[in-house]
Amino acid sequence: MRTLTAVKMSAWLTLLALLPLTLAINPGVKVKLTEKGLEYGREIGMASLQKKLKTIRVPDLSGSERVAPIGRVKYSLTGMQIVNLGLPKSVLGLVPGTGVSLSIGNAFLNLHGNWRVRYLKFIKDSGSFDLGINGLTITTSIAIKSDETGRPAVSSVNCVTDLGSATIKFHGGASWLYNLFSSYIDKALRNTIQKQICPLVADAITDMNPHLKTLNVLAKVDKYAEIEYSMVESPAISKSCIDFGLKGEFYNIGAHQEPPFSATPFSLPPQINNMLYIGISSFTTNSAGFVYNKAGALSLYVTDDMIPPSSPIRLNTRTFGAFIPQIAKRFPGLMMKLLVKTAKEPIITFEPNNVTLQATGTVTAYAIQPNTTLSPLFVLNMEASVSARVYVTGMKLAGAITLNKIQMTLGTSYVGDFQVKSLDNIFLMVLKVAVIPKVNARLERGYPLPSLGKMNLVNTQLQVLKDYMLIGTDVLFTG
Repeated sequence: MRTLTAVKMSAWLTLLALLPLTLAINPGVKVKLTEKGLEYGREIGMASLQKKLKTIRVPDLSGSERVAPIGRVKYSLTGMQIVNLGLPKSVLGLVPGTGVSLSIGNAFLNLHGNWRVRYLKFIKDSGSFDLGINGLTITTSIAIKSDETGRPAVSSVNCVTDLGSATIKFHGGASWLYNLFSSYIDKALRNTIQKQICPLVADAITDMNPHLKTLNVLAKVDKYAEIEYSMVESPAISKSCIDFGLKGEFYNIGAHQEPPFSATPFSLPPQINNMLYIGISSFTTNSAGFVYNKAGALSLYVTDDMIPPSSPIRLNTRTFGAFIPQIAKRFPGLMMKLLVKTAKEPIITFEPNNVTLQATGTVTAYAIQPNTTLSPLFVLNMEASVSARVYVTGMKLAGAITLNKIQMTLGTSYVGDFQVKSLDNIFLMVLKVAVIPKVNARLERGYPLPSLGKMNLVNTQLQVLKDYMLIGTDVLFTG
């Protein structure tokens, strides 16, 4: 009979087996690291690895060996230090479905130390020595996975080293002893050094993880929103690149509510000229619209001081009374205020070389009474279409919009019926000179792109494609 603990364990295992299926989501942002980007990473990594290998510490060694014809010789090797180490040739390659392979060849290592021997019970000799190792090779595989925070993590597997050829040169002491004894010293030192190389390589690779943990998996945008860039799947590794799928979703700060739509699959084109490619889907930008609309941030009061002084159209009951006489009669000589707000989240569409935004909203007009209370005049329903220009600035994605057209209908009137079309020119002007500049000022500040540490983008280009934007760029790390 199965115990209660066994039943519970079985249930947990079943649940864990189902989790990857139930939690699987499509990424809103995709990042492609090309072989060119890997090569840049290799250059940075080899400098770090060389520094790490120079920390090889060879402990003092002692022992005894029988050396013909003089018998047993006791020896000690002390004060050994690496004086030179070079990794002139290295190759970083992609292993589809697995990770990255690192092959280092023609490496060399020079070590200096002191030797001391004792033989025939009472004869002692000492001096120094230099050990040179040439043709050192190191081969290791680097696994790339997602850690518990949704950031990439790397580890070393299957490390193999070959110390190649070695030469040892003794200084001081009885020269006749050198050739008799060199093979024993060579063997002892090679074994000690070889045991340290792979662990140090593994350490150097693991040392990359703190840098990878700087990925801004939750990047604050402003007081309303943040963007999540955690990985939603393990990296996909092919012969030419590594693809990372990131969530790429805007959330209200402190309240992560999913929008009433989800990301759809998309694929990046097979471009490899840049180090890095970032694909930003329409899901990501539309999730921003959902967040800002939900936060009430897509609303704006427009007052007369926001209209250029040179404009003949003013926000007062006299101007509007010219088109709606009952306003001038009921509210003579008063200033007005307009509340422009979205009725639902805007819809952003990406087509080749074209970004458009469709917004549905309302415009509520108020007369400002002498005691500052607001008297509602009318509410108009508004459908607006705008075009957007998107660009990369620093480590942010920014933009600017241009109004294409608006269509307005009467929602509610508190001053009787009137022809809405007669107000088209007024509202076109209001949107262009008061609303659009405010929106553009916010878009100009930009939204954070996924980044690691002190990372800069160079040679950056942006394309608008079907359902997503593609940023092709090289990178430069400054620290």
